[in-house]
Amino acid sequence: MQRISVVGTSGSGKSTLARNIADRLAIPYIELDAIHHQPGWTAMPEKEFRATVARRIAGDAWVVDGNYLGKLGDLVWARADTVVWFDLPRAVVMRRITGRTLRRALTRRELWNGNRESLRNMVSRDPDRSVILWAWNTHSTNRDRYLTAQNAPEYRHLRFVRLRSRRDTDEFLDGL
Repeated sequence: MQRISVVGTSGSGKSTLARNIADRLAIPYIELDAIHHQPGWTAMPEKEFRATVARRIAGDAWVVDGNYLGKLGDLVWARADTVVWFDLPRAVVMRRITGRTLRRALTRRELWNGNRESLRNMVSRDPDRSVILWAWNTHSTNRDRYLTAQNAPEYRHLRFVRLRSRRDTDEFLDGL
């Protein structure tokens, strides 16, 4: 396990998990959100995003955190040897993302490239603005996508690790 893609619904804790994996294996950590979200929450153009990610995953060992299958396609998974899917129940994800988003908005903590979460976006009814609504709306879609991918012939080269609880996660990390 040297080239690992960590996926899951926004707010599930995949960034923390990916950083922990990278630290334990002493390999580079690549956060796709930090690459994609440019100043002012502007998306990096898709061609540039793909090229930047391709350069970052050219090495022999890494942990990539993020989904972005719509923009990156199989770019990451074609090089990966393992997919760690953080598949927590929707209620757990919603509790985590709501608390995290509120903390970030109140403390004005910078995320990437000068971007910060806001209370206005937190309560927005637009899922493209509210990460909480985004997580709610994508939870089932992500689950279906990754359940299907585990058995897809084009991903036979990948080892899928599905983590459904804190206990699963602790056991996985302890085994690294």
